[in-house]
Amino acid sequence: MKELITVSIAKRSPGDRFDVTGAWLEGDDVGDREFVKVGDIELESGEVLPDVTIAYQSWGTLNAARDNAILVNHAMTGWSDVPRWWPSMVGPGLPLDTDKYFVVCPNVIGGCQGSTGPSSLAPDGKRWGSRFPTVTIRDMVNAEVAFTDAMGIQKYKLAVGPSLGGMRALEWAVQLPDRVGAICTIGSSAVATGDQIGTASIQIRAIKSDPNFNKGDYYEQEKGPDEGMGIARRIAHLTYRTEAEMDIRFGRQMQGDDTGRYAVESYLDHQASKLAQRFDANTYIALTEAMNSHDIGRDRGGVAAALATITVPVVAVSIDTDRLFPPRLQAEIADLAPAAAPLVSISSPFGHDGFLVEVESVGNVIREALNLAK
Repeated sequence: MKELITVSIAKRSPGDRFDVTGAWLEGDDVGDREFVKVGDIELESGEVLPDVTIAYQSWGTLNAARDNAILVNHAMTGWSDVPRWWPSMVGPGLPLDTDKYFVVCPNVIGGCQGSTGPSSLAPDGKRWGSRFPTVTIRDMVNAEVAFTDAMGIQKYKLAVGPSLGGMRALEWAVQLPDRVGAICTIGSSAVATGDQIGTASIQIRAIKSDPNFNKGDYYEQEKGPDEGMGIARRIAHLTYRTEAEMDIRFGRQMQGDDTGRYAVESYLDHQASKLAQRFDANTYIALTEAMNSHDIGRDRGGVAAALATITVPVVAVSIDTDRLFPPRLQAEIADLAPAAAPLVSISSPFGHDGFLVEVESVGNVIREALNLAK
């Protein structure tokens, strides 16, 4: 087992640092985070990310056999505090039942909530910033494997995740079938599409075009690229919801204040402001680029060939109104993975964000996936 570490740091509020980054930084209140050092991680690029720390949260108790663990893979702007972003999912009697299971959610590498990422301190004592290497979905999973080893867990009962988390769950099934009993991938895909990459590239360009981006080395400045990240978030949020919801909810209404904004503009401004309180622009780029690189079939003979190798039960879940990850992408997984259950389609007016809102339907699917686990 690797070295488990405890972080005891004087508490302080990030406060006005939000003008630079919303990342968790050394010196901030750790909350319920725990930390484990997993050593060096060799990346797909050939670079080595040294002395990696994984921040995580957990619920329930790991049993004596160490075989009741569930891995939750968070989405791009999610983090280890699952009950905060996925309400009514973790707890006694809930789908991720802590009376039965040990539920664990590690923050991804490249993220900004305690695991090693661009806003972390590099070995030279300075923040990684522009020096942080490119990471892929497979790199994230390799870090999760090192974390899993450090925790003394040989096999997860289930790996479950939405969006970016679903990509990682799928990679677990392809790369490490002996270490997961089943996977559940929600609103995700086997490969990034041209439409997704195109939309994401505009978001990345918005951040890099912010005069305060400084090629990614903005942590010592008085102001970071919050305007650029805000534009990126506004674009992304529209892809997370549906055209019908935006029109029914806001239409052409004005906000009714002295800004002259439409109500939908005010809503998107609010989403951008919220994200700035807990996220980092470099992480936004790093995780977006990782999602763009996602291809389960890379160097494996293509998507169909890679999916055909999966031997564990797979539950693929689509949201019928998801315009970011349309249902055909989950249908591909359900059709081509030999042990996949029939595609589960959840009806929701909320598009991609339906996985956050339709908690009862999603919870029922997770229970079914657990029943299928080997």
